[in-house]
Amino acid sequence: MTKELKQEYTLRITQANKTQLITILYEMALLYVGEAEDALATGDRTELKDAVRRIQGCMCELMDSLHMEYEIAHHLLQLYLYVNREVAQAALHNNAENLEHVRPVLNRLLEAYKQIEGQDTTGPVMGNTQTVYAGLTYGRNDLMESTADPVANRGFCV
Repeated sequence: MTKELKQEYTLRITQANKTQLITILYEMALLYVGEAEDALATGDRTELKDAVRRIQGCMCELMDSLHMEYEIAHHLLQLYLYVNREVAQAALHNNAENLEHVRPVLNRLLEAYKQIEGQDTTGPVMGNTQTVYAGLTYGRNDLMESTADPVANRGFCV
């Protein structure tokens, strides 16, 4: 993941509600699947292991977010475990075919959560974050983002 993408995801995470956090995790997992495919294509085992670890980290976060009192959570858990198995098999056997099985599952879940995202009117999960203003200043080659921090201490509020 590039530095710019990390900054973009960081900004999105700080401003996301619960449903948006789930869609961000799906997007990140898909990004890491692409990195794993690239690593397999180039034969870079270290990058493949890193990408697999990141995908599995996303899956663990998704599994941790499940509310198991609902029946749908059990079905989602099975899908997340399937993704974990396929990704592990891809790394173990250097087989891109396993990653091809994972991508459609994650894409369908991402599409479903994007539809749900439109119905979620709750506010951001994180509070007391920096306000970011985009478009106020221009760099030599790109748009710069400025932050306004009226409160120097953004730690926990008691």
